[in-house]
Amino acid sequence: MRLIAWKLVALAAVVACSALVVPGGAVAQRDTRGSSVSALERGVLAEINATRRQHGLHALRFSVRLAAAANQHSGAMAQRGFFAHDSADGTPFWKRVRRYYTASSYRYWSVGENLLWASPEVDAASALNMWMHSPEHKKILLTGEWREVGISAVHTTSAPGAYGGREVTIVTADFGVRR
Repeated sequence: MRLIAWKLVALAAVVACSALVVPGGAVAQRDTRGSSVSALERGVLAEINATRRQHGLHALRFSVRLAAAANQHSGAMAQRGFFAHDSADGTPFWKRVRRYYTASSYRYWSVGENLLWASPEVDAASALNMWMHSPEHKKILLTGEWREVGISAVHTTSAPGAYGGREVTIVTADFGVRR
């Protein structure tokens, strides 16, 4: 099981690109039973908000834009066999997120990201438990300035590269604030 956490703050004039690309393909599979958010994604959101409330923090709103950024990244990692915040081409995570969660017209913009990959049986409580037992992930989860979160969980039956051909579930949680 691997975990990665990262945070970046960008202030003032940030030029934003606008493109919405959701990966397809046979490798990454999403829950399509009438909802754009799978049961695992809904559960992770509920666990994040319960944990934040336990620490005296406000709950986060679900962001379709942050979820699109997270989904693109989870899908790319599953299909291309890498596990990192940076994109496969080396683009820093915050630039990927900025394509979906624009910074233009805001004086303040900040994003953070937690990742994990685990066995297909991972549930929301286990995901949060893993993140809370990692100082870097815990810091991201409990950052008080976040206002929104987007979550993506993808499952692949035979993930290449870093996953060694194993059946895995990859979760990306992208956190953000714009003011």
